[in-house]
Amino acid sequence: MTINPGWPVYTCLAVLMAITVAAHRVSRFHLERDVLVAGARAIVQLTVAAAVIATVLRSLPLSLLLTAVMFGLAVFTTTRRVGSGPAWPWTAAAMVCGIAPVMAVLLLTRTIPLEGIAIIPIAGIIIGNTMTAHTLVGRRDFAALQEEHNQYEACLSLGMLPSQAIEEIIHRRSPEALLPGLDQVKTTGVVTLPGAFIGVMLGGGTPAQAATAQVLVLFGIMATQTVTVGVAERLIAARRLVPLSLRAELID
Repeated sequence: MTINPGWPVYTCLAVLMAITVAAHRVSRFHLERDVLVAGARAIVQLTVAAAVIATVLRSLPLSLLLTAVMFGLAVFTTTRRVGSGPAWPWTAAAMVCGIAPVMAVLLLTRTIPLEGIAIIPIAGIIIGNTMTAHTLVGRRDFAALQEEHNQYEACLSLGMLPSQAIEEIIHRRSPEALLPGLDQVKTTGVVTLPGAFIGVMLGGGTPAQAATAQVLVLFGIMATQTVTVGVAERLIAARRLVPLSLRAELID
């Protein structure tokens, strides 16, 4: 199956965008501008990415550089989304703890070759899902600390250390960041047919090859998200990975 640029595609995109904007207005979510900006950015970024990837795939150093750029943008995006900009080094550390072992296992076991054509798509999927998990754990944990500040103070009054008081509040919220990924794994092949599976099939691979590639990706996603969320929780408890506004409230 091939989808070529043309008026049918342009018309389809315009109609889908109109539906999205209309749904926002009817529901009064007030995100119409964000939707339009996101759509425009997606078109521009994917166009540029297609041109860049076609060039860098032939060079391993350039492929690794592109992967590093992708990681940097993921860190920037998630820190902005959770409001922890000044703590971006700790965000990067949490994400690296999840991404590095997964990519190392994939390469050391020779599951994927040390080539740009394999590294870029797999790393992109892993990095993207790691970013999502970090954003979810940050938003849930930071909201919990703000909403349950009285409980934090109560824990301190009982003799708990600040890190223990914080963990008491956020530990039950952190696993929520993993639920979307777990649901994706549970429903793959039943409710959803993810991109890696479809991509291999459309590329001429056998069903067995497509299933193998997708299972590999899903296991990698589960591993990177779980490690990242666990590390992020500990960094939050240590008051390293928190917004400045929240850090002032988490005093001894």
